[in-house]
Amino acid sequence: MHALTVIGDPVRRRVLELLADGELTSGAITDVVREEFGISQPAVSQHLRVLRDAGFASVRAEGARRYYAVEPAPLSEVDAWLGRFRPLWEHRLDALGTELARGRRAARAQGRAGPGSHEVAGGSAATGTA
Repeated sequence: MHALTVIGDPVRRRVLELLADGELTSGAITDVVREEFGISQPAVSQHLRVLRDAGFASVRAEGARRYYAVEPAPLSEVDAWLGRFRPLWEHRLDALGTELARGRRAARAQGRAGPGSHEVAGGSAATGTA
């Protein structure tokens, strides 16, 4: 199965997000996925199997428990495919960064005038006199 097909499913993407924080038992994964997606335990097990078979996850047994971990290698295939599009959003992010910097400069320029430096009718805001 192609890597993008594997992660095209929202349940499998969520499982990978959970595993990105570290190893989890199949029971812990099932609890979260059942709560969020309302699917059965066998359906969660099937998603875990797809992730294992595609190389996105590994499993190790410890007694009766099964611990799942994310495997980064297939994600590099996804990253390589997305790399073709990266310049499109990096350009937009650069433009956003420029606009944010411009806004910060404008805010600092207004801040230098100081809150008490504005004239108030009949007196000074700094002294409060009329």
